[in-house]
Amino acid sequence: MCNTDTKEQRQEGAVTDSNYADRNRLKHIEASLRTKYKHKIFNKFVQAICDFDLVRPDDKIAVCISGGKDSMLMAKLFQELKRRNKIPFEVKFLSMDPGYAERNRQQIEHNAALLNIPITFFNTKVFDAVFHVEQNPCYLCAKMRRGFLYRYAQEADCNKIALGHHFNDIIETNLMSMIYGGEIRTMMPKVKSANWAGMELIRPMYYVREADIKNWRDENRLEFLQCACHFTERIAAANPDDPTPSKRQEIKNLIARLSAENPQVPDNIFHAMENVNLSVVLKYKLNGTLHNVLDAYDNEEQEKQEQNIRSVCDIP
Repeated sequence: MCNTDTKEQRQEGAVTDSNYADRNRLKHIEASLRTKYKHKIFNKFVQAICDFDLVRPDDKIAVCISGGKDSMLMAKLFQELKRRNKIPFEVKFLSMDPGYAERNRQQIEHNAALLNIPITFFNTKVFDAVFHVEQNPCYLCAKMRRGFLYRYAQEADCNKIALGHHFNDIIETNLMSMIYGGEIRTMMPKVKSANWAGMELIRPMYYVREADIKNWRDENRLEFLQCACHFTERIAAANPDDPTPSKRQEIKNLIARLSAENPQVPDNIFHAMENVNLSVVLKYKLNGTLHNVLDAYDNEEQEKQEQNIRSVCDIP
């Protein structure tokens, strides 16, 4: 018997099959966060939210999506949290296009459709603005992007923006601050905006390890953007076999080498920010005021002497 299906019918059938396969794939991806990666990813996401009080009832959170693995995973985690309905809050998925090449924009749109993330895009020209900046272009780019995210989040009636920084970003920042910045500081789990009244930045992936994010990505055969800025693309094009590493990559490599000898190194770097003993540091800042170890040194010695005199003389 001859096949009398028209070309249009065959194409329609292929689309239906493709949609069915995508739906099944999405179910598998979402299920992995409730089963295999529940402990290593979802539970740690929830733990950070609870430990640092990141999500409160009636919050409206702008989940900021760059197109990379971290922000895309964060979006799925927020959807899972909403599905469980433990806290009444709203989310809006925002993605800023700072001047992506068309193929990169299309990849974000494809992944958002595959993962059922209803993204709202807005366009800027951040990449063009920082492309010819010679000193600290990445810092300026990040600062400008943050400002645009705050603006559009506020216009969308959100009171918080969520960024996808994870555990490894935190410890790398700790070391970068010491080695390249000459100061001890960390990337905080939440920060009130100094320039946008009523706005707050949260980092709910604070405890999630990058290795677990990569495993989740690879096992689900997902492909996300790396850094897609014009600057890094230009370097990669000029030196495809040996691109210039960033300072963050140098620190990442350093931590990897140290961890090969002592697996506790990443945890120790993280917990060092929880165990700061101000009595044995030379100087520190508190609320913008610089304090010196010598400020109270003589007072402490005088207090000890007075205590000794009271003890000897039996004076209460």
